[in-house]
Amino acid sequence: MQTIHVVLAPNAFKGTLTSLEAAHAMATGVRTALPGAAIRLLPIADGGDGSVDAFIGAGYRAVGAPVRDALGRRHLATIAVRGDEAVVEIANTCGLAILGSQPRRPLDACTLGLGDAIRSALDTGAARIVVCLGGSASTDGGAGMLVALGARLLDALGHEVEPTGRELHRVRSLDLDGLDPRLSTCALTVLADVSNPLYGSSGAAQVFAAQKGATPEEIALLDSGLVTWARVLHEETGMQVASLPGSGAAGGTAAAAAALGAAIRPGSRTIAAMLNLEEAVAASDVVLTGEGRLDEQTRHGKGSGHVIDVARTANVPVLAVCGRIDLTPAELEDLGLAGWAESGGAGAPAQALEQATAGALRSWLAASAPQSR
Repeated sequence: MQTIHVVLAPNAFKGTLTSLEAAHAMATGVRTALPGAAIRLLPIADGGDGSVDAFIGAGYRAVGAPVRDALGRRHLATIAVRGDEAVVEIANTCGLAILGSQPRRPLDACTLGLGDAIRSALDTGAARIVVCLGGSASTDGGAGMLVALGARLLDALGHEVEPTGRELHRVRSLDLDGLDPRLSTCALTVLADVSNPLYGSSGAAQVFAAQKGATPEEIALLDSGLVTWARVLHEETGMQVASLPGSGAAGGTAAAAAALGAAIRPGSRTIAAMLNLEEAVAASDVVLTGEGRLDEQTRHGKGSGHVIDVARTANVPVLAVCGRIDLTPAELEDLGLAGWAESGGAGAPAQALEQATAGALRSWLAASAPQSR
């Protein structure tokens, strides 16, 4: 029997397994069902939790980065580095996941930690930095990130203002004279899978701040601050970021990055391209993907949905193993899946995923005689 080539490209199972942990668990399941398989781990991400892990799983080097969380407490995050390229994420520096069970303080949360991580990336000699913006805890418009990189926020009297959503409405000018000079020769790209503008009814505060614990009154204050921030960014940099699609990502952090010249790109597709997903899928006999929940968002290309799209285009069978599946069998078939299984329920998440993967693969093998390439 010829060797069957299997690509494992799961997204993170939020709250239980990173994409890399999920890929390793799935690999154990594949070896159980198909001991002679040639397995390639290619954990993916959409720019949120687990993005850095996905790049490490693809061969990037893990580098420790001293950072501050959304409330200013110091901890050690991880960035991914390969050659002169680095990947940082807001989720593992100052995102909601880092706060854990701590009370949400949406007015006081900020992005200083993301700026810390970017500085660490610059310290590695990076000439290109990819900034993943999913999973944020703040609505500071990226002001904290800029301050960590050397900028100063000033009020009407020239006094410094703290870079928080609470204080953003007081900012009257932005001093970029102290900005890290290495940024001038570094290409920044921010990844976000939302197209929301900076402020207004579809903006960062009014759409996303409630998820971060903000009350209606706090949302109004945060939105007002973002209006002020857009004006300040325009006056200092000449960039009109307010209506830029995606500028509202990560509490408006994308707006500050764009004001520095960063390009805003879609998370799932950009990461997949960087990890050469299409080439890996084309060289495989079967692809397995997965995430915590397979639902309507998956049908629109988010998370594992993009992997399914790539496999379908390449005419390679694709199976999905997810914690929970909210689509009907007809919808799953229409999505292009050759098989699926749920791994939710009792037991350790990794072990459950191993067993579900083995079961899905056995079912597919029984129904199909794959041709090795």
